[in-house]
Amino acid sequence: MTDFTTKEIKRLMGKAIYTKQMIQDGDHILVSVSGGKDSFSLLWLLRDRIRRIPIEYNITAVHVDPGFGAQSGHQIRSFLNHHDFDYRIIESDFGPMAHSTENRENPCFLCSRLRRKAIFKLANDLGCNKIAFGHHKDDMIETFFLNLFYGASVSTMLPVQPFFDGKLVVIRPLYITDETVIQKYAKSMGWPQIELDCPTSGHSKREDVKRMLKRFYRSNKKIKGNIFHALHNVKPEYLL
Repeated sequence: MTDFTTKEIKRLMGKAIYTKQMIQDGDHILVSVSGGKDSFSLLWLLRDRIRRIPIEYNITAVHVDPGFGAQSGHQIRSFLNHHDFDYRIIESDFGPMAHSTENRENPCFLCSRLRRKAIFKLANDLGCNKIAFGHHKDDMIETFFLNLFYGASVSTMLPVQPFFDGKLVVIRPLYITDETVIQKYAKSMGWPQIELDCPTSGHSKREDVKRMLKRFYRSNKKIKGNIFHALHNVKPEYLL
């Protein structure tokens, strides 16, 4: 099972990178590392891939400590040092700020926006031309429904998204990989699960959407694939 899972996640990530031309020779990629299974897997696989392909690129891991007091920065620093990654840690108070009494309605949105802004700034300071996030297939689907329900838009995240006239490009190499595949791979690697102590964890709008989708998936195993394919098969002529 472990060998199959490893081969499968490498195959899917390689397919995503190749078909979307995500990485070119000489790229400097900032890899956003939250401390969860997705970002650890992405970081590890991106470095592993360098040994097997005919191009060279550099990666720098970056973690934004949201400031909840869980010392995620210290734990991730230990992991990255132990495995000899180039990295930066951004200390912040974004988490408590986003959960303040003035921002009770959607703390996740503000926290995410502040962390993203800090990551973009550091990418510019480091001379990175790419930013890699560990979003997977389930994230793409869940974001579609979040935008539909709470953002009044028919949209989701993009596998490749240029900013600032293409000077900086966000890539999501795991976007066609199921979350369950990543979970199995991360478990087989024995990595630590870094807790951020976020008070919204497990109670966010994303978690509500995830639970809703799981009920549908249990009723019909084709539903997840159908939704993901529908995101590639939009018919604007049948939208208002």
